[in-house]
Amino acid sequence: MSAHHATRRDALRALGAVAAFAACGGAAAADVSVAAIKARGALTVAVYRDMPPFHDKGQGIDVDLAAALAESLGVKLSLMPFPAGEEMSDDLRNMVWKGHYLGFGPADVMLHVPVEAPLMEANPQVRIFAPYCRDRVMIARRIDQLPHLETLAQLNGKSVAVPGQTLAGWLLIGADGGAYKQQVTTTFADGVAAAQALKRGEFAAAAGLGSELEAVLGGDPRFVITPLPTLSNSRDGWAVGLAVKKDATDLAVALQGAVDGLVADRKMQQIFAKGNVTWRPA
Repeated sequence: MSAHHATRRDALRALGAVAAFAACGGAAAADVSVAAIKARGALTVAVYRDMPPFHDKGQGIDVDLAAALAESLGVKLSLMPFPAGEEMSDDLRNMVWKGHYLGFGPADVMLHVPVEAPLMEANPQVRIFAPYCRDRVMIARRIDQLPHLETLAQLNGKSVAVPGQTLAGWLLIGADGGAYKQQVTTTFADGVAAAQALKRGEFAAAAGLGSELEAVLGGDPRFVITPLPTLSNSRDGWAVGLAVKKDATDLAVALQGAVDGLVADRKMQQIFAKGNVTWRPA
């Protein structure tokens, strides 16, 4: 299960997604060719609900990216927010190639899909491409309480906020044989909420995705955000990109070109900066 999925999977949120999309005009047509999308006049883009800073109450980085992709095709944006399933393959089935059993989807394109070979091999019905950013688990800390953090042992005696049922939470709770689990509070829905608690002075540190922490704390000189010092997080994060149906070749080519153009003219960097997040190339 991916880090940003674990806390968003109840039926009430699914019904909310149905209502939100019904207000936008219903399910996307089966034909996802560029010609069909232009004839329809709208690009339907699936984005995760309740995933700040990428999407929160109709705003966020992925919402702005979706608008830019629609503009690149010369059509309007039809946003399809949806709640995460138990696994990424569930989301790809519901939002890209089949549709949700509750009656909404599929979309023309889905955002925030990990661009990784095992996921591609497990889902031959979709095309995953156009990585547009990179994220990873990180930790933010108050400089006055934790001036250095070369090892997790330096967290001893310090309180740490972390979203529960996420990769950040699992790494901290399990680190060094569970040595820090008594210091970790896991009641937060996401890394943004954990960072907000840190900013309010309730904790000495907060862990989560780098994008989540930076959206709240970026630019504040009282805090520093660094990679989580644990071997389990040694990889340089993961890239996320787009997904369309496997046979939507011309749409994939058009959207790849749009993403490349956004990076080349620095509009991608501007989209992330609007969310107070530094864009990291994939």
